[in-house]
Amino acid sequence: MNTIISINKQKELRRSITSAVRKAINEYEGAVSDEKARGIITNILLADVRAGVLSLRELRQIADSIFYTVRCELGVLTPLMEDNEITEIMVNGAGSIYVERGGHMENSSLTFDSAEELEEVIRRIAAGVHREINEMIPILDARLENGDRVNAVYKNVALGGPSLSIRKFPKTALTMERLIEFGSITQEAAEFLKKVVAAGYNCFISGGTSSGKTTFLNILSEYIPKEERIVVIEDSAELKLIGAENIVRLECRSANVHGKGEVNMESLIRTSLRMRPDRIIIGEVRGGECAEMLQAMNTGHSGMSTGHANSIEGMLRRLEAMYLQKAAFPIEAIREQIAQGIDIIVHLGRIAQKGRKVLEIAEIQGLNNNKFIINSIFNYKFDQGLIATGNKIVNTDKLKFAGIEI
Repeated sequence: MNTIISINKQKELRRSITSAVRKAINEYEGAVSDEKARGIITNILLADVRAGVLSLRELRQIADSIFYTVRCELGVLTPLMEDNEITEIMVNGAGSIYVERGGHMENSSLTFDSAEELEEVIRRIAAGVHREINEMIPILDARLENGDRVNAVYKNVALGGPSLSIRKFPKTALTMERLIEFGSITQEAAEFLKKVVAAGYNCFISGGTSSGKTTFLNILSEYIPKEERIVVIEDSAELKLIGAENIVRLECRSANVHGKGEVNMESLIRTSLRMRPDRIIIGEVRGGECAEMLQAMNTGHSGMSTGHANSIEGMLRRLEAMYLQKAAFPIEAIREQIAQGIDIIVHLGRIAQKGRKVLEIAEIQGLNNNKFIINSIFNYKFDQGLIATGNKIVNTDKLKFAGIEI
């Protein structure tokens, strides 16, 4: 009980000191540097009799928290954003902030003083990317200038208080060599993927949430021949293609407050076909745009994309369901489109205590009695890791045309 009272008293102290610091900075003549702001915070904090019962460590934490709140756009989240070991920040209301570090979830012990303070941070993020979030537009999906992905849900929808999730991406791009070092993939499997990407096979990356799909797509893009023209289409721009030169980047746009100006994934895929692309890369398919993607892949355009699923078989079923959102075609015709359009599926997953792994690499060989023929070429075994199954790729025409031996 004493701990709860102590925490509440610290929050009350932070709130009152923060208010006093803001007033002092506003009344200060001339510009206030960060160093000067820290001095103001320290003086006001130490002058408060309530601070006398706190330890030096607690005083430093409160001073830092007030500084971040007053001087930094992201408030108390600032040190978490600056910590390169943290890959995800999850705010479940003002009093609960979790982070993912090294693939493990942990409580950060940081809190916002109030829901209003958290809302102000969310509104600043939205304003920074020219978006709005309020009770009329309660959901925000966006990216920060550094490429980090942001999702926020306003208080009238998130019952426990405003929710904020920030997916941080590595400051330096990962390479296939690093994935091999981490044990995420083997050298043999990486060489196979290098050849099929270079030959123009349509590759699809599947996996669960936070399994590394976007990162892996970035890495595979390094194998695209430099002379190819690439069109990248994303809902929210995240991909950072390695070494690409002749590239066009397209990003979807939400409708404005008047319901106008929306640019969706389907229209961008259709537009991309008129840009003379050699390769179309779609960040992720989630719905009816799947039909447009498969149309492009079936009309001579090499393509790459990602999608959420628990297995390769599950991904194929999801592609069927997404296609049906666009058009009520016979399932046989849809499966034919998928089998002809997608050549290779790479499935990723997260394994407890082992991190992100490539779990399977398979060729979609075709159909037999209206069922997909999945030719598994590499498969993950818990006691052996990712191993070659002994199966060879069957549809070798693209490799032959590209002059690549496998």
